[in-house]
Amino acid sequence: MASGARVAVLGADDALARLDTDLWAVSPTDFIAHCRGGADAVAQRRAPVVLISDTSQVAAPFGVLVNVGDSVPTQFERFDRLIEVVSTDEGDRQKARDRWRHYTAQGYAITRHDLNLKRTD
Repeated sequence: MASGARVAVLGADDALARLDTDLWAVSPTDFIAHCRGGADAVAQRRAPVVLISDTSQVAAPFGVLVNVGDSVPTQFERFDRLIEVVSTDEGDRQKARDRWRHYTAQGYAITRHDLNLKRTD
């Protein structure tokens, strides 16, 4: 956010509802302005983050797509960057491996950041 990136977060409606609630619950100094994908184009242009369940819900240009969903996002090529968020759940990790194979088969270079490997506990 500090770099001025505009971020679209793609996921299932229930995950987006939880994220929406969590984003409102942070302290006023940590607040991240956001809107849902159903918001009009003016609201999306003003919000640096939009929560979407489908990439077609993005009315304003967003450079970064964060995928918290289970499948390869449709039209992910419209974004400058795609970030995949993967939990430690083995089922989620397997779906992520399938998406990884899809991206590499399409010729995309992937940079892996495994936060589990960086833990110091």
